[in-house]
Amino acid sequence: MPKSIKKAGPRKPSPDFPLFPHASGRWAKKVRQKLIYFGKTEGDEKGQAALARWLDQKDDLLAGRKPRAKGGELTVGDLCNVFLTSKSRLVQSGELSQRSLRQYHDTCALIVAYFGRNRVVTDLTAADFEELRAGFAKGRGPVALGNLITVARMLFKYGWDQGIVDHPPRYGQSFNKPSRKTLRVARAAKGLRMFEAADLRKILEAAGTPMRAFVLLGLNCGYGATDIANLSLMAIDLSGGWIDYPRPKTGIPRRCPLWHETIAAVEAAIAMRPEPKDPEDERLAFLTVYGRRWVRTNRVTDHGATPDDAIGKEFIKLLTALKLKRSGLGFYALRHTFRTVADECGDQTATNFIMGHHDASMAAMYRERISDERLRTVVEHVRNWLFGTGETEADESDETNDQVRQP
Repeated sequence: MPKSIKKAGPRKPSPDFPLFPHASGRWAKKVRQKLIYFGKTEGDEKGQAALARWLDQKDDLLAGRKPRAKGGELTVGDLCNVFLTSKSRLVQSGELSQRSLRQYHDTCALIVAYFGRNRVVTDLTAADFEELRAGFAKGRGPVALGNLITVARMLFKYGWDQGIVDHPPRYGQSFNKPSRKTLRVARAAKGLRMFEAADLRKILEAAGTPMRAFVLLGLNCGYGATDIANLSLMAIDLSGGWIDYPRPKTGIPRRCPLWHETIAAVEAAIAMRPEPKDPEDERLAFLTVYGRRWVRTNRVTDHGATPDDAIGKEFIKLLTALKLKRSGLGFYALRHTFRTVADECGDQTATNFIMGHHDASMAAMYRERISDERLRTVVEHVRNWLFGTGETEADESDETNDQVRQP
């Protein structure tokens, strides 16, 4: 009886073909020490269908992720695109800042990198989110980690709220922001985020125009760099010594009495203000020597904008020159300093109003106004702490002039 003739199996179509015909009758490839199969060789002797599957799953497999084929279900990449498009519309309507949009885009990019663009959203498990959190935590502190988790939860909640995801994600017990204890420990390790009065007097003595005005506004009113950059001329009453200026970030009203030192420094800074490059900046109180905003955005794209804080940069240069620079201390630490010292006067309501902090208490629902005298008490308490006396040179000069004017 003649022996049966064994039919030769398929071969690689070319030496550089990424797959090989396995003895089991399937196209295969070894990825990360594991054999992966891409369909039967029968009916696909050239390996073209298998090659298409490999190319579709390649990025996920090489990254160690479980690949998910596209089948009409919402993928992570699709969800991110829809989410970012929605947030872009809020930027166009003025309801969201370019900086926030940039933060959302960067977080989405990290999520896509870990899960893969083609991963089906409803297929994500608690184990996946635990792995994502571990990736977020690498090289980041607890505050940055918490911010990423907040945006990630916002992304998936958006999909559920919009009805484009079949069910909300199951995060498990691990995909939470760092505990308050963790945040306290990390903050303690960095030291106090405020300046002492003696160092602030050195800073004010060394600061030129307009930085002296910026520092005094930070200490007198609790303003940050963005507050100062967006401050309009109409909000400042130098003759009366007041600023009425809603907080740009939240729109909450603020009113602050100015020290004599602050009035003089602001007046000097406005006097040297150049012509604006952008006509829309005509209303601003302060501009750089190039006629631009002190805090602005560079390279505005559909994904947000890169912030450029010239006030913060110049302030760090000043701290470095005075050998006062340390981790956690930047221009925003002046706002921390104001709050810390102002709280010692015991009028939290007046301090909140000066800083533009939201008051969600029931009392705030009934409170119609805060007297100017209470606001003056707060800022004078901070000034006395800063200069070490209730009287400044400006006060003494005014008192002398009053004596001269007396008959």
